[in-house]
Amino acid sequence: MPAELADWPAFTLDEAQLADLELLTTGVFAPLRGFMDAGDAASVAERGLLIDGTPWPVPVTLEVPADAIPADAGHVVLADPEGSPLAVLSVAERRPVFEPGDPGAQARVRLAGPVTVLREPEHGPFRQLRRRPEEVRRELTDGTVLAYATWRPLNKRHIGQLRHYADQLNARLLLLPLVAGHADVVARPEALVRAVLAARQHLPAGTLVIPVPLARRPAGPSADLRAQAIVAAAYGATHLLADASEVPDSAGLPPAAKNGTLALPGVPIPVISAGEWAYDPRSEVWRPLALIEPGAERGELTDSELGALLDSGAEVPGWFAPPSVAQELRRARPPRAERGLAIFFTGLSGSGKSTIARGLAEALVERGDRTVSLLDGDHVRQLLSAGLTFSRADRDLNIARIGYVAAEVARHGGIAICAPIAPYAQARAVARKLVTEVGDFLLIYVSTPVEVCEARDRKGLYAKARAGLIKGFTGVSDPYEEPRDADLVLDTSAMTRDEAVGAVLKLLATGGWLPGAAQEPNGTSDAGTPVPTIRLGPTIRRI
Repeated sequence: MPAELADWPAFTLDEAQLADLELLTTGVFAPLRGFMDAGDAASVAERGLLIDGTPWPVPVTLEVPADAIPADAGHVVLADPEGSPLAVLSVAERRPVFEPGDPGAQARVRLAGPVTVLREPEHGPFRQLRRRPEEVRRELTDGTVLAYATWRPLNKRHIGQLRHYADQLNARLLLLPLVAGHADVVARPEALVRAVLAARQHLPAGTLVIPVPLARRPAGPSADLRAQAIVAAAYGATHLLADASEVPDSAGLPPAAKNGTLALPGVPIPVISAGEWAYDPRSEVWRPLALIEPGAERGELTDSELGALLDSGAEVPGWFAPPSVAQELRRARPPRAERGLAIFFTGLSGSGKSTIARGLAEALVERGDRTVSLLDGDHVRQLLSAGLTFSRADRDLNIARIGYVAAEVARHGGIAICAPIAPYAQARAVARKLVTEVGDFLLIYVSTPVEVCEARDRKGLYAKARAGLIKGFTGVSDPYEEPRDADLVLDTSAMTRDEAVGAVLKLLATGGWLPGAAQEPNGTSDAGTPVPTIRLGPTIRRI
């Protein structure tokens, strides 16, 4: 490593940036040797060419907060989340980002320049399948290679199309599960790889599976397809198969030819549109829609429909996916009643968060069908976050720690009940992201008015805050950002503790996180009198 490494500023890359760096340093993005400057990025966007005339379809840039790197830095150490240096960027250009309608754009800059590898990337799960492009190309030198890149598991429609086009082209198949970021339906990249491997059993012998860390492009599906073609070509593919819904038909791109093949600007291999297929229940096969008697076809399950089946524990239909794939789907996305969950209460001090959380924990423990962990705000402050202040940065760190512990509880199938004040939307979003990578997350806003909270204050905190004895007190001298994404809103000034706990239990039962049937609310009690109003998700409902 360079002797100056310790003196150079370092920047920790996020998942998408790590993916781009790996594709640059392993040769997948050849001939690129680093992150593009403004000239190349603009030329690619306008013409599908680098400034030197090399065809290239998508920008590959590095965007960082403006205050993350000194303005005069000539080199930047690019590090992974553990702080290990992966590469050095020699800064050839630093430009402010100006995006129309984005008020935060001026707080970011794009860095450009070549990168020098310091060590090989560590891939994580399925490391044995991750191979360098030149090695795969040597194996695929003879004949036609049809690639298919995907963020979602393969079903019987995919399998039928892949077999059909491989037969037409007399091609070998190359499957590229894309393992950077969120995988559709199954969430985790390793679950996607398992599902693709399960589908390979139903494809021709010799089908290769190579996981690739390609992140979704900011410009959307058209850019995603172009990037997939670059990756496929780097691994030796001669053609790329794409779902009909993913093939662009606007933005100045050429329409598909009669054979469904596209030559996209900057893309090194032709893209084949798979066309519209459907399930024919009479012959019990997937086939082109034009070959099925009108009205007899059965459409594909959408991701949301498939997700709802898995969430409820229902069987995946045999016409949709082979048993081997269905098994991997169930492993990756078990029924909600078996899935880890974080229930995250937020609200002002004195709103009733801790009271409801304790009551909920007791009710769930009494049921005995789930493991329950209670992370109350005061207890967390005494143990997990001892020593933190009430500055914004420390408050955000406190919520991040709670989110991390909740995610670990959810990872192992338990229920974590969290009850911090959590006044800032961004910190709550961080906690949600941590948990939803491994389980489910419910945000419950206890919206009790501040005057009610203050009247209940047994510790005298509000009085001290109004007297100036406590600085940065939420609801008095520090803001509380009301959630816009709450799954449930409770006001304890209009309902009892038992009613509030019952509302949460009803949400859990209705959503399938607890076994047992849920009854639709009717807006009145048994005596015919109105009951308190709660807000469930974006709508108002009564229980």
